[in-house]
Amino acid sequence: MIKELLSSIENYIRAGGVVMIPILVISFCMWILIINRLLFLHRLYVKNISRDRAGRLVKTNQWPEDKYQGINSVLVRQFLAARSHDPVLDGFILDETVVKLVSSLDSYLGAIRVMAGIAPLLGLLGTVIGMMETFDVITIFGTGNAKAMAGGISVALITTQTGLMVSIPGLYMSGFLTKRANNLKYKIAATGMYLSRFL
Repeated sequence: MIKELLSSIENYIRAGGVVMIPILVISFCMWILIINRLLFLHRLYVKNISRDRAGRLVKTNQWPEDKYQGINSVLVRQFLAARSHDPVLDGFILDETVVKLVSSLDSYLGAIRVMAGIAPLLGLLGTVIGMMETFDVITIFGTGNAKAMAGGISVALITTQTGLMVSIPGLYMSGFLTKRANNLKYKIAATGMYLSRFL
């Protein structure tokens, strides 16, 4: 069963031609980044502390417990690690900590969007290559060699299909991750403004 499945996948990739290799490489890299971002953002959502508790911890200069790994906990830890106990300087340190956290949320999202956009273009390249192969066969043999024509047409269709199969979920996940990152940005900004009262 598994051997047959692997054999059919191998035949599918061979039928798509040389363009299938970059499409599959892009797909693999894109999903590695998507999984990385999913785990990273999920960790910042769960086991979070409330804004009030974050304020109390900053006021008393206490670190959150290790079991709390949410975004407010990370903000408090990073701020307390750099804190100077000078109220004016601490305000700048808090702002810098917020900016650093906000920028970390956008990591790899641009790369995911680019890869999702490149995949259908590579599929289109495969379509052009497949049609050129088909026309080459027609030029040499005419329309009488259907088997040779089918090879070029299969390259054209398979690469287009694979490019879209990579792109559509990639674009969806890019939008989903961007929305989650934006929600966390609002939380960080609101918590940062709230914590400024306790400096």
